[in-house]
Amino acid sequence: MKLLRKIIFLLALFVTARLAAHEMQPAYLELRQTGAEQWQVLWKTPARADLQDGMKPVLPKEARVTSEPVRMKVGDAATEQFTMVCAGGLDGKEISVDGAAAAIADVLVRVEHLNGASQVFRLTPDLRSHVIEPAPGRWQEVRTYLNMGVGHILMGVDHLLFVLGLLLIVRDRWMLLKTITAFTVAHSITLGIATMGRASEPMLPLNAAIALSILFLGPEIVRAQRGGTSLTIRHPWVVAGAFGLLHGFGFASGLTALGLPRGEIPMALLLFNCGVEIGQLFFVALILSLEISFRTLEIRWARWAEKLPAYTVGGLGAFWAIQRTAILLAGLK
Repeated sequence: MKLLRKIIFLLALFVTARLAAHEMQPAYLELRQTGAEQWQVLWKTPARADLQDGMKPVLPKEARVTSEPVRMKVGDAATEQFTMVCAGGLDGKEISVDGAAAAIADVLVRVEHLNGASQVFRLTPDLRSHVIEPAPGRWQEVRTYLNMGVGHILMGVDHLLFVLGLLLIVRDRWMLLKTITAFTVAHSITLGIATMGRASEPMLPLNAAIALSILFLGPEIVRAQRGGTSLTIRHPWVVAGAFGLLHGFGFASGLTALGLPRGEIPMALLLFNCGVEIGQLFFVALILSLEISFRTLEIRWARWAEKLPAYTVGGLGAFWAIQRTAILLAGLK
């Protein structure tokens, strides 16, 4: 049984580490109408090694490319632009993605018509094609950005692990409310600043700093379990607010990488942030429900199981900190 526990624990570490590596950074396809049957196409993919394996958009069969594609690298993304002609327009036509990377990546598609009307939808590994509607409802766009926000935090296991660390330190409901509020306000501020282009942080140092914030919580959880005290234990909302500023820049990567039109950013930012908060509250509610259930059932945990959450937070924080620092240093060469 001891060997089995160790195997399960190692598998959990491996799966969690892999999940964190696929934090949501969608590709972006923009189709902007410039004539009756003519469209300007922008295809943008994050410069990630796992997305360079031939993922490409599949345009309607009626479409014909009329210009040589212009390829370039902009920041951390690879872009391709060209014009096309589609007989009969795009209404009722199917857009899809193909390639090996399409099995692990989302694609945000934005269609802008000549009259100024636009629609936004998301292609996922489970839904790789979509038929463009002649008159889409506004709810489609709202749902797309909300789902992006929810998916971004639920796939960002490092962010969730930081929230879990805070929950393991907080001792009462009032302090929990203050702590979650401080984290929410802080990351909302930097999310907005970064998305509006007022400030930015390089992704490699940022990812390393986020990992260090998780590592920081590991010893604090152990100290709290042993009855000790510190600034973090007495005032966890202060630490949540301070590190929340870092995590906000991390959340912003899901939107800033897209390069949305400036007029689209305010609504996308609001809805995306709402989605992040929905995902975060769902996670907090899940953890609290488990805690209440365990207490009600009067489950008696083995000593190793009681220590497992703290060492999981600290261990994964240390693993990511070392991994991301090594990637950062390699990039400086």
